[in-house]
Amino acid sequence: MTALAVLMPGFTGTTLPAWLEARLRDGLGGVCLFAENVESPEQLIALTDAIYAANPRAIISMDEEGGDVSRLYQAQGSPFPGNAILGRLDDAALTERVGAQVGAELAAMGVGLALAPDADVNCNPHNPVIGVRSFGADAHAVARHVAAWTRGIEATGVASCAKHFPGHGDTAQDSHLALPVIDADAATIRARELVPFRAAIEAGARTVMTSHLMVPALDPERPATFSSIILRDLLRGELGFDGVVVTDALDMAGASAELGIPGAAVASLAAGSDLLCIGTRNTDEQIAQIAAAIDAAVLAGTLTSAMVNEAAARVLALGEQIARPARPASGETGAVPGLTVADVARAFHVSDAAKALLAASPGRPLAWVALESAPNIAVGQTPWGPWADGVVPVASTSPTGRMSALPGTEAPDPSAVWGAALNAEFERGSLIIAVGKDLHRHPFNADAIASLRERGDVLAVDMGWPAPDFAGVDIATFGASRIAGRALRKLVEGDR
Repeated sequence: MTALAVLMPGFTGTTLPAWLEARLRDGLGGVCLFAENVESPEQLIALTDAIYAANPRAIISMDEEGGDVSRLYQAQGSPFPGNAILGRLDDAALTERVGAQVGAELAAMGVGLALAPDADVNCNPHNPVIGVRSFGADAHAVARHVAAWTRGIEATGVASCAKHFPGHGDTAQDSHLALPVIDADAATIRARELVPFRAAIEAGARTVMTSHLMVPALDPERPATFSSIILRDLLRGELGFDGVVVTDALDMAGASAELGIPGAAVASLAAGSDLLCIGTRNTDEQIAQIAAAIDAAVLAGTLTSAMVNEAAARVLALGEQIARPARPASGETGAVPGLTVADVARAFHVSDAAKALLAASPGRPLAWVALESAPNIAVGQTPWGPWADGVVPVASTSPTGRMSALPGTEAPDPSAVWGAALNAEFERGSLIIAVGKDLHRHPFNADAIASLRERGDVLAVDMGWPAPDFAGVDIATFGASRIAGRALRKLVEGDR
């Protein structure tokens, strides 16, 4: 088998490029689709049809976690609640139904591998990349929901992918930008990080994704993606996983900042990976360089042909299992049977002070303020929260910390007047609903809330992972999907 069989690149555009079609015909293992490849259901079906026409056993994958990270719904915001909300509701049957609905919708589009569920235990509230993508901070609760989500999606014929092995929850850095380090000891990692992955494997997960981070207690020398101790000895040996090991994208700094993508590809195959996710906007030239590096490593003895062939055989077997299913999505698109907006709102933390203020404000006008911050790289640019559900804020901060009154006039600091629209809201006694994500990680938004409180009543809403003990937060939603935004509106607007 050729080196192409273990590669899964991304590409730019909404139609299949000629170079990628040619590579698929030559045996390329798969294609990873991103938001920029999705324009409409009809277009996506035509695209996956074209991929299967070039290689009927190609693995077509997509990051569709059913929450903040959503490629199917990136343009409009996800209709699914998200993992942290599901974890707080703690209804495993509901979580399984969400996984099944995500799987049904992916299958209808021709996508055979969901790069989900997130099996990380978000034990660090300052985590910049996991947060609400996790089912929670308790390993056994996370495991319960990872297993349920896995069962749900695998029942549709779409393969699941537990990520990011051996666990990305206890980090304060983003592996897209750096090489994070997990400082926990081996006993803690086994009792915490590994518990959800065991559950995913037992529930039938057909793939597991590696993480680009250092775990010195397990391997003091190599990041997980390049560690045979972590991938072969731990994942395959100790945990008994016999499916496909998928890498996180090798264009991320945590993988390729020092080695380059071809070098990272060789190192990961040598460690025990099977399917190499290359990145988002790959080119034919890159694929040629990576394939050449793999072939050269075999000639040099860095890799053996048996390693490459074994990985390729696993990829091919998975491709045969998930060849395009001929089944439509079940029920209404984006609708999870038995899930209501009221159910989502039950997952929210609402302080006693917030409850009292809302109870004392029937009919009071509301003014929404958007506390923006640079988007999580994994989430990307997407409508979120109430803004995805039609709310137009009267004022906003920008991701750089400056403040403006829409449609764009800027004020120099938090104590300055934001503009006439917000001034008018204060003058008529409006209740200000200030909504952001991960507020404790963005001091400029905390300053913005303080400046608002100096002028009137404010409810501070965090739609990310809030600070411990909900410091500075009146309402915490644990997710910013479109349905979470709708539930927030229902909570604060009542019968207005």
